[in-house]
Amino acid sequence: MTGNRDARCARMFIDDLASRLASRVQLTSDGLRVYLEAVEGAFGSEIDYAMLVKTYAASQEETRYSPAVCTSCECKPIMGRPDPDHISTSYVERQNLTMRMSMRRFTRLTNGFSKKVENHAYAVAIHYMHYNFCRIHKTLRVTPTMEAGITDHVWTIEEMLDKVRKQKCFDKK
Repeated sequence: MTGNRDARCARMFIDDLASRLASRVQLTSDGLRVYLEAVEGAFGSEIDYAMLVKTYAASQEETRYSPAVCTSCECKPIMGRPDPDHISTSYVERQNLTMRMSMRRFTRLTNGFSKKVENHAYAVAIHYMHYNFCRIHKTLRVTPTMEAGITDHVWTIEEMLDKVRKQKCFDKK
């Protein structure tokens, strides 16, 4: 989902997530408070939920583009019984890094930025479709969708685009 980090988008995102899950899961979010109500509204008490709250140091010495230094992490169980050993945002952070490194529009000071939010959302969708259906991952030795049993072969770019066209994702309104 492409959107702001506000309560409305959090609710839409978590509602969509809940609709895709068939059984109880453990979920970890960052410390953004809008997730509290969104998770409770979508899952009720049928989830093991925790927040991983990171504290960052601010320094006068940092340059404009330097990342802040994380000084501490606090695991906060919110509801259910989240396993402390699995309270982590590492997987989603890795996905975000892969996306930023794979798409020019996510690098700073670039001329490859999206002028329209719709084009930005399409680019993200194409990236993830390629990542999951067309790209063999070294650790899996297959695509993620093959590993999950969703498809039985590596999709070509043509297959991916045909599927996108059939879904009419890019039709002009």
